[in-house]
Amino acid sequence: MNLHLFISTGEVSGDLQGAMLVEALWRQAERRGIELRISALGGDRMAAAGATLLGNTTGIGSIGIFESLPYVLPTLRMQGRVHRFLNQHPPDGVVMVDYLGPNLGIGHLIRQRFPQVFTVYYIAPQEWVWSLSSRNTRRIVRMTDRLLAIFPAEAEYYHRWGAAVTYVGHPLVDRMQSAPQRAHARQALGIDPATLAVALLPASRRQELTHVLPVMLQAAHQLQAKIPQVHFWLPLSSDRFRPVLTQAIQAHQLRATIVAGQTQEVLAAADLAIAKSGTVNLELALLNVPQVVMYRVSRLTAWIAEYILKFSILYMSPPNLALMEPIVPEFLQYHATPENLLRESMELLLNRDRRQQMIADYQRLRQTLGEPGVCDRAAAEILERVVGQIKHKANR
Repeated sequence: MNLHLFISTGEVSGDLQGAMLVEALWRQAERRGIELRISALGGDRMAAAGATLLGNTTGIGSIGIFESLPYVLPTLRMQGRVHRFLNQHPPDGVVMVDYLGPNLGIGHLIRQRFPQVFTVYYIAPQEWVWSLSSRNTRRIVRMTDRLLAIFPAEAEYYHRWGAAVTYVGHPLVDRMQSAPQRAHARQALGIDPATLAVALLPASRRQELTHVLPVMLQAAHQLQAKIPQVHFWLPLSSDRFRPVLTQAIQAHQLRATIVAGQTQEVLAAADLAIAKSGTVNLELALLNVPQVVMYRVSRLTAWIAEYILKFSILYMSPPNLALMEPIVPEFLQYHATPENLLRESMELLLNRDRRQQMIADYQRLRQTLGEPGVCDRAAAEILERVVGQIKHKANR
């Protein structure tokens, strides 16, 4: 059987999750004797995994109202290309990975033009955390034949709204199976046993260089003054960020090293991480690395979100969301100050009981993320559902 799948995702984390899914789809297709073709919106990782890219989306993501404005036109142009492609080459199945705005448009197009095409949402947008209204939730449920959830709370939320949901677990469980051990990671990076290694993880989006990086580096500067043996490590999420990071490190007079291509080594080697909120928080948790989490957007976006949209969330970092309790300290917007980051960093570096409590909480977290084989379970579900839809259509 020949099968054509279209996968749509965006940003660096989506590209990573998409690539892992593409690799699993090839494995599962081979087992089933399926000749598979994959077209995609994504990034370099997905292309390397064997998807044919219709557009690279890793550089046009943002969080916030005004922060997203520079990417509106590039996103619309890319969506136009994708819509034309889908009209000319209707796929057998569509898989949407996070990436709310563009995927709502793609899902709507498929539902309107090709209702027989099976649609899957894998890693659904976090409406279950921060939804301001039920509108997008209803749209996601209407346009999705099967939702593959990565958190139990996500599965429960969408099931309550009437979606057909399968809980598969979190794909990082698979990724971290090949992560280096702490001793090997420190050896690979040349970190002396007496050195306190602190990972700084400020940016996978350009806007974060403006709003997240300065606060993080101020906290690092203060931490360095209090603990002279500390050395900072910054894994490079994109080479286009290197000049800004280099200049900022020099301006803050930090003892720091920028590392490209060894992100997992930096995470595994760290005694502590100061990280922006995102997927990396789960990676750190699965590596048992204590962390302090922060996030900031522009003041205007924050003001509109708070006073006009009445936006509020209980937690923002994935470890806290997974357990719905504050297992890692997190600071959002006005609370994300150098002083708060410094205080929590010192506590985690110097208070053994505090570190041990966080690591014990990580063990509870791990139990909620599912067993290894997440990506293969998701890929098998996708192929079985799409093939089933085709056979059902043929027998009618």
